[in-house]
Amino acid sequence: MVQSPYHLPVMADEVVAQLRPVSPRLIVDATYGGGGHTQALLEAFPELRVVAIDQDPDAIAQGPAGDAVRLIKANFATLDQIAEEICQEETADGTPCIDGFLFDIGVSSHQLDEPERGFSYRRRGPVDMRMDRDAELGADTIVNEWPVDDIADILWRYGEERMARRVARAIVAARPITDTEQLADVVAESLPAAVRRRKHPAKKVFQAIRIAVNDELGSLELGLEAAIRWTRPGGRVLVIAYHSLEDRIVKRRFAAGTAGCECPPDFPVCTCGRVAELRLPVRKPLRPTPAEIATNPRARSALLRVVEKVDS
Repeated sequence: MVQSPYHLPVMADEVVAQLRPVSPRLIVDATYGGGGHTQALLEAFPELRVVAIDQDPDAIAQGPAGDAVRLIKANFATLDQIAEEICQEETADGTPCIDGFLFDIGVSSHQLDEPERGFSYRRRGPVDMRMDRDAELGADTIVNEWPVDDIADILWRYGEERMARRVARAIVAARPITDTEQLADVVAESLPAAVRRRKHPAKKVFQAIRIAVNDELGSLELGLEAAIRWTRPGGRVLVIAYHSLEDRIVKRRFAAGTAGCECPPDFPVCTCGRVAELRLPVRKPLRPTPAEIATNPRARSALLRVVEKVDS
């Protein structure tokens, strides 16, 4: 497996294997993250060109250089415009031209390991959590300015925290919260001892705030739509997700795309005109091997889903 000092690419071998039937020449790595997956793909496919996108300038700065990689600082929520421009350059009529899209959703190893980014509940740092440091909304605004109801709402929706309101009240009562260590302590103290013993009590809260800061689920929905639109027939879209909220969005969109005729079974002919735009080359999500998990424990929760574009 390819390793990068900046970020360990999860399931790189499986990504390569799922793109091999495509014989790709042009791929969009929508979550570059330092270039680990891109590096693995370039080694596997010598003629490949990669358009690499990441909203974090630290990630962009770490990747492999060369003519085969085009780096773009952007959120994949803007992927539709980026892909359209690519296909206008590649084809005479701007038709879908991209052989594959890869999404590795969530926070990178580097972002977790750098305290000054504010993503980790285990390391003291500023209450930030912005993947794009130029973004206006940071975690400090949510933690120190939002009302209880709004904080409780994101903790429930994005962290699936059952005691969301209890935690939100504790956060508001502790203001001002100036660093991630203090925030983690406030969360821990607000929860029963039994909850604290099972796992780190701040994990869900930090996840929820991070998702809200970066609008991760909304960006994923927009990015998926763009990828499906601009993948050529026979090309594939691959998504690695790490928790149920992300994976649910991917699973539902892929399932919707594979659905064909919806007419009642007793109709003699199809009248709805619906044709499947996608097919599933693998029915169930792929998981990392035990060997990879032993090397990179953060890969444990990863799920890789793959979908292929079909001729319309």
